[in-house]
Amino acid sequence: MDKMPEVLLSTAEMGQADRLTIEGGIPGRQLMEAAGQSIARIILEKISPGRTLVLCGPGNNGGDGFVVARELKERGWPVTLMLLGKKEQLRGDARIMADLWVGDIVPLSSHGVKNYSLVVDGLFGAGLDRPLEGEAAEMVHAVNSCAATKVAIDVPSGLSGNSGLALGACVEADMTVTFFRRKPGHVLYPGKALCGEVHVTDIGISDRVLEDIHPRTWVNSPLVWENRFPRPQATGHKYTRGHAAIVSGDLAHTGACRLAAKAALRIGAGLVSVICDREAVAAHAAQLTAVMIKCCENPDDFHQLLHDVRLNAWCVGPANGVTDETRENVLAILHAGKHVVIDADALSIFKSDPEELFAAIQSFGRQDAACGTVLTPHEGEFARIFPGLLGEGDACDRLAAARKAAKLSGAVILLKGPDTVVAGPAGRATIMENAPADLATAGSGDVLSGLVTGLLAQGMPAYDAASAAVWIHAEAARIFGAGLTAEDIEPTIPHVLSELRERLP
Repeated sequence: MDKMPEVLLSTAEMGQADRLTIEGGIPGRQLMEAAGQSIARIILEKISPGRTLVLCGPGNNGGDGFVVARELKERGWPVTLMLLGKKEQLRGDARIMADLWVGDIVPLSSHGVKNYSLVVDGLFGAGLDRPLEGEAAEMVHAVNSCAATKVAIDVPSGLSGNSGLALGACVEADMTVTFFRRKPGHVLYPGKALCGEVHVTDIGISDRVLEDIHPRTWVNSPLVWENRFPRPQATGHKYTRGHAAIVSGDLAHTGACRLAAKAALRIGAGLVSVICDREAVAAHAAQLTAVMIKCCENPDDFHQLLHDVRLNAWCVGPANGVTDETRENVLAILHAGKHVVIDADALSIFKSDPEELFAAIQSFGRQDAACGTVLTPHEGEFARIFPGLLGEGDACDRLAAARKAAKLSGAVILLKGPDTVVAGPAGRATIMENAPADLATAGSGDVLSGLVTGLLAQGMPAYDAASAAVWIHAEAARIFGAGLTAEDIEPTIPHVLSELRERLP
């Protein structure tokens, strides 16, 4: 069977998977037993025996913890089990597992945590929606301060499984064991760092439940979009592969445009043109060969170019200036019904009236169902045109914000960051996890905009084009390695495309 893209399940969707499985005839107790045994098995495989502290909370995570403690104790490990609350307060399957534990149940206390070599965190799971308080928070601080190896059940206590946000005090795990599928919080920062090494275990939930759940979030990988990735055809020619147009800044700001233009050409657009004023022509001509240069001295020239049906995908914004001219260019491109990537200055210019941009996208940019609009903000630009959606600091829920922005604007949102999120208006989303830290360099975002534009020019749907560009961009940076600058990304793309072409169906 063909490999499927990796689904990320929200906490509600994972709860639905559990419920459907139980309704299908597998008792919840059996799922909990399998979960605890799988955690114990991974601990036995990867960690040397030693004094072990298992922390159990009042819910199903605590029930899993009771199973882990039992399994390790039966294999001779010295195990101490601490419970938040009283055993008599436990309900359902968690109470059953507590009754099966043969040994002392110690009240939760942060004293002496440093004396253990392993701490298993089963206090709270992925559904936590408020900061930890009191003795639970004290315990988390004590655990983080000790030298023990820390293994979290499902997610580290204090972490949101949906957003990856630490809601306050949060266990800093070395390893996390979760079940059936990962959650967005395992992939989004800071959750990705707080989870450590993540293991997904099989506890008896069938993949068939996904058909009823209809998940909307995936890890960004070729499995998501490879069936729609453009392939050169033996009978094709440059005109069948689209013509990308990149709007340039003025003479003093031409570099960003060239980075985008070269990337659009490298990713496969048949032709690429830089649109610039007369003063910038010489600067571009000195450094561009295969990329063409089109002189545009006034709005009439710009509109004339927009009437050329061959120029089917446009990129506007990189180093264009936060000016009225940039605003008018964006609106004209949308009015012409072109595929368009709107980035940088072309986003910031709408800070005072983002509704003007959204109305243009929805009125003009989507007249043709095949037309695609992609907005590519970093967090600062996002906050300017979607004020209040992203939140600040510990409240920065990138996945939810990108989804809301896509629905509000009618565009595909590519929210840049170490865990870049691509979200479509219908709610689909991908999260990147293959980006190296080296990508945080000046101009890399301009290259990314060019990649999206080049794929749009070739007819790739906007959501898929944005997701593919993000993955290819990161993969090229990973292959190049240390010392990366933005100029290194584009010439490394052939290595990525060669590997990708080998796996394309």
